[in-house]
Amino acid sequence: MKKPSLRTIFISLSLLIILINPNPVTAHFFPNISAIPSSLIPKSTIWDAFNNLVGCRKGQKSEGLSKLKKYLHYFGYLNNSYSDFSDDFDDRLEAAVKTYQLNFNLKATGELDAPTLSHIVLPRCGNSDVVNGTSTMNSGKPNGGGNSTFHTVAHYSFFPNRPRWPPSKSELTYAFLPENELSGAVRGVFGRAFERWSEVTPLTFREVAAFGRADIKIGFLSRDHGDGEPFDGVLGTLAHAFSPPNGRFHLDGEENWLIDGNFLNGSPRSAVDLESVAVHEIGHVLGLGHSSVEGAIMYPTISSGQRKVELANDDIMGVQELYGSNPNYNGSVSLTPRGERDTSGASRVEFSLLAGRMLLPWSLLLLRLFV
Repeated sequence: MKKPSLRTIFISLSLLIILINPNPVTAHFFPNISAIPSSLIPKSTIWDAFNNLVGCRKGQKSEGLSKLKKYLHYFGYLNNSYSDFSDDFDDRLEAAVKTYQLNFNLKATGELDAPTLSHIVLPRCGNSDVVNGTSTMNSGKPNGGGNSTFHTVAHYSFFPNRPRWPPSKSELTYAFLPENELSGAVRGVFGRAFERWSEVTPLTFREVAAFGRADIKIGFLSRDHGDGEPFDGVLGTLAHAFSPPNGRFHLDGEENWLIDGNFLNGSPRSAVDLESVAVHEIGHVLGLGHSSVEGAIMYPTISSGQRKVELANDDIMGVQELYGSNPNYNGSVSLTPRGERDTSGASRVEFSLLAGRMLLPWSLLLLRLFV
């Protein structure tokens, strides 16, 4: 039987990519805050209604708790066996709220107090914080033992089974979904975001034109886009990414993305710094999970109008555990290495509802032809 030509295979692969990404969009990019039209600035976000639940505790019934349960289920705090999505505040919801509070360094009361709800409504990464009952953020982990004055336990984490790009892939290529038709300025934001990680690891990153052949495939998509993790419009979940070596990196095209990071003149609630989100999601693409260190790039939430692009010690130690250090990196870290952490109980590797999701076997066969 005659083998298909490379041209035939490439056309088939292109059709496959369209099927995998059914909802590419022309995303909203703005050079600065003042350029965002008032029509794109929402009066409220999908999670703002949670603020009406202030003071709710176990034993009470309140309208809106069912939606909060769905939020906590989505991010792993209520596992897949949970089915009571009523407005009743039950024991499982109280436990989920306590875990959330521990993960985000809040007082673990189990009650929906104002600080907890203020945090819940923040824009965030779409990857989950708890997987199969195991927190991805080392919730409640204490500082180091007798020398805690000088060392802090690291809180970085990984996908289950610690996937990473193979040692033979010291250079990773990335490409953008052609339908997005991104400008050079937008692509440059991603280039800077990749440089943050190459500065501290032996990895290098190179943009290529062939989307189907790239190791990392970046796309701005909307709503249900075929990977089981739909986006939700302005704010809410901003982006998500898959574990190595999958390489898929999706951003919500309905957000108002700022490409210059200038927040000096104030910012509307809908302004999201593109580079900050890109640096975070690249951490996921490389194999890192979420961290409970608020200053870390891998912390799951980011406020509208906030810019956070510098890797923290926690981020650096995590990625260097997977890939080693850039020989030219002279930075120092003071965190306790992972080998010295308490690793009793469940594995500290973690992550998302996205972890383990793979393309269909027949699609993988096509993709491998270009690796």
